[in-house]
Amino acid sequence: MEQEAAQRESEELQRVQWRPRRVRGWGYPQLLWYLVFLQPIITEVHLRRKNVQFLFIRFSAWHYAGTDKLWAGLVTTLCEGIRHHYGALPFSVYSVLGNKPTTRPDFCQREWHCRRRVCLALVALLAALSLGVGLLYLSLGGQALGHSGASGSLLRVFGGAATTLSGSGLLMAVYSVGKHLFVSQRKKIERLVSREKFGSQLGFMCEVKKEVELLTDFLCFLEIYQRRRLRVVLEVTGLDTCYPERVVGVLNAINTLLSDSHAPFIFILVVDPSILAACLESAGSMKGTADNGYHFLNRTVTLPFSVPIMGRRTKLQFLHDAEALFCLHDERDCLYEYVPDNVVSMRRIVNTVPITVRLLQQQQRDFGGPTPRQAVAWVGLANQWPCRLSWVLQCLEDGQQAGGAPEGRTRLWDVFCDNSRELHTMTKALQNVLDLDGDPELFERFLGADFPFTVAEAQSLLRCTVNLDHSIRRRMGLIRAVSTLKPPSPPKSPAGDAPRAASGSSHAHRASPAHAPGGSLSGCTGHSHEAHHPRNWVHGGKPKPPA
Repeated sequence: MEQEAAQRESEELQRVQWRPRRVRGWGYPQLLWYLVFLQPIITEVHLRRKNVQFLFIRFSAWHYAGTDKLWAGLVTTLCEGIRHHYGALPFSVYSVLGNKPTTRPDFCQREWHCRRRVCLALVALLAALSLGVGLLYLSLGGQALGHSGASGSLLRVFGGAATTLSGSGLLMAVYSVGKHLFVSQRKKIERLVSREKFGSQLGFMCEVKKEVELLTDFLCFLEIYQRRRLRVVLEVTGLDTCYPERVVGVLNAINTLLSDSHAPFIFILVVDPSILAACLESAGSMKGTADNGYHFLNRTVTLPFSVPIMGRRTKLQFLHDAEALFCLHDERDCLYEYVPDNVVSMRRIVNTVPITVRLLQQQQRDFGGPTPRQAVAWVGLANQWPCRLSWVLQCLEDGQQAGGAPEGRTRLWDVFCDNSRELHTMTKALQNVLDLDGDPELFERFLGADFPFTVAEAQSLLRCTVNLDHSIRRRMGLIRAVSTLKPPSPPKSPAGDAPRAASGSSHAHRASPAHAPGGSLSGCTGHSHEAHHPRNWVHGGKPKPPA
C-alpha cells in the first residue's frame, strides 16, 4: 500500500502543478488559519485526484477483551490514532470552529471560500475590545487629571461593558478549544460507556455516530487541504481470541463506521475464519441473522484474502532469521518440509528445539542415544501430529503393561499401522484431538521413509520431550480401557429355571450348554418332574407365577 501511494503521488505531480500541503512544521500555522477562516469546497478537481495517503492504526482486540463494550475500544482507538497523527490542536479547533465541506452546484473550481461570518464576528469582537479598552483608558486619564465627573463615570461604564462582552466572547472560544484539547473523543466515549443506564439506550449509538461523523468531516477537510485522498487503515487482530458476544460487537462497530458511503476507512481483519464463524453462530444475539457464520462473513467482508502457502525460500529465510539449527534451514535436508507454514508453529518449534537438544545431551552423558538431528525431527513430529504420536506411545505403554511389547528395533510406523483400525473406531470421542494433527500423508512419509524412528529411539526421546501434551495420552488410555470392558452376565434366577428344567427333561437330547443360565448342561437336566407346575396351595391351589 505504501508503494502504491508513492507511485500515485509521482503520477499526480506529473499531471498537475500543485504540490500537496504539509500539516507539520511550517504548514502547521497555515493549517490552523484554514481551519478558522476558510470554508472547504468539494470540487471536480478534488474528486478526480488519484493520489492517496494511508494512515495505519493497529487495534488488538485482546487488549480490550475484558470490557463489555469491545467495539467502543475500536472507536476510541480510531479517534486516538488520528488525534495522535495530526495533533490535538487542529482537531480541537475544527470541533469548535470548523465547518463541514460543502459542494457547489455551479461547479466552481475554487476549493476554499472565505468564512465572512467568522471574520466579521472576530472583527466585531476585536473592535469592541479595542473600544472598551480605549474608553477605560480615557476615563482613567481624566481621573488622573482631576476632570472626573459624570462623563468619566459614563466612559467607565461603557468601556467596562464593551471590554467584558468582547473579552467573554473570545474567552468562550478559547475555553471551548481548550476543553476539546484536554477532553478527547476517547474520554467522551469512555464516559458514555461507563454510564450503564445510558449505554442500554438507543441514544448511546447515536452519540457515538456523531463522534464518528465529526471525525469523518475532519478527514474530508484534510483531504482538500493536503490535496490528496486520505484512507485510514485499521488492522484488527486478536478478534478470534475473544468471547462470541465481543466479536459480534466489533463487527457491528465496523458496519457502523462503514455505513457512510464516503467513509474513509479500510478494515483489515486478521482472523481465522473458522473460529470467527463459530463465534457468530454461537452468539445469542445473532440467532436468525448469523445461523451460518460463513454467510454473514461473506456479507461483511468485501475483499476476502487468504494468506498463500509460504514458499521454500521464504520458509528457509524465516528459519534462518529465527536462529534455528542449521538442519532446519538447510535446503539439502528434507527436515524443513515438515515445518508448518504457520508462523506461530514455526516459532514454537524453533523455541523448543534448544531445550530438547540440551536435555538430550545431558541424557547422553550416561547413555547413548539419538542424534541432535533426530531430536529436531522428533520435536517437529510432536508439534505436527500430537494425536497420532500420543496414540503410538499409548499403544506401546499398554503393550508393556500386558507383557507383549514390540521389540526395540520395531518401527513406530509399523506400530501405528497395527493399531490404526482401533484408532479409527475412536474418531468420534477424539475428534477435537484429531483436529490438531497435520496432513496424514506427510505423517506416513515422515515415519515410513524419511525418519523411521524405532521403539527404542522413541523411548529414549520421550524422556526429553517437552512439547507433547501428556493429557492426550491419558485420555486415550481411559477410552481404550473402557472399550475393553465386557458387559456383565445376567443373574441366574432359581424360580425362573424350574419350568425350563422340567420341560428340558423330556427333551434332554436337544439340550445344550448355551441354553443354561449358568452356561453348563447340568443346569437344564438336574431337576425332577415335581417342579413342572409349582403351585401355591395356600392361596386356592392356583399356579404360582414365576419370579
